[in-house]
Amino acid sequence: MDMGTPSAATHEHANSAYPWDSFNPTQYVLDNYARLIEDDRQILQMVRDFFITRAPKPGAHGVDVGAGANLYPMLAMLPFCDSVTLFERSRSNLAWLGDQLPDFRPIWDPFWAVLAAKEDSPYGLVDPRVAAARVRVQPGDLFQLERGRWDLGTMFFVAESMSEEMGEFDEALEKFVHALRPGAPFAAAFMAQSPGYTVGGIRYPAVAVTADDVLRSLKPLVEEVTVEPVFSGEVIKPKYQGMILALGRAGAAID
Repeated sequence: MDMGTPSAATHEHANSAYPWDSFNPTQYVLDNYARLIEDDRQILQMVRDFFITRAPKPGAHGVDVGAGANLYPMLAMLPFCDSVTLFERSRSNLAWLGDQLPDFRPIWDPFWAVLAAKEDSPYGLVDPRVAAARVRVQPGDLFQLERGRWDLGTMFFVAESMSEEMGEFDEALEKFVHALRPGAPFAAAFMAQSPGYTVGGIRYPAVAVTADDVLRSLKPLVEEVTVEPVFSGEVIKPKYQGMILALGRAGAAID
């Protein structure tokens, strides 16, 4: 997703070289979320259980950085937050998000059902469409995120899917983690070894990261983190090698 202008890497493989305002969110949803695949199911379950055990104090403010055309990270935060900000730069994605809220489309109901399946959890106490009235969409630049603002955070399929530059991948993770208050829980997901992707006939970039790459980048930024590959074995698109999920708590930002 287009998340802004980094401090370096401005050549043809950088984030700024791609037509993000032409991104087709409707096609992206059809390509990726028309049905709930097993890998997404497992990620939802893992994020749900982690957030339940690490829930922030009441009154928390959450952020989904690079929300794009994916509502399930926002859904995972709803029971724990008084507000959730969907932070996005692409104009087409911003319009799509505004159209989805608060009465999001039924395509997302199976994703919520996974979250709500946990017995005696905060998810069972929430009507997601009522709670989604607390969600706002904010245009913005990842590389200019305010530091230490949010109490809970998600960033799904952004850092590795916005550029072909490993330096931009690392910088995106740094900006995301430092936007959270020290100790704030977070979940971040990545496509494993992605060769890039096509939406509506337009090719978009990726950095082909592994779980080791994610851990290397996050470890200096956090108080705790676990990084796990998620791959059921179902190949849903050419060259697909599964996903990577990082769960942790933000460390203090260092100038």
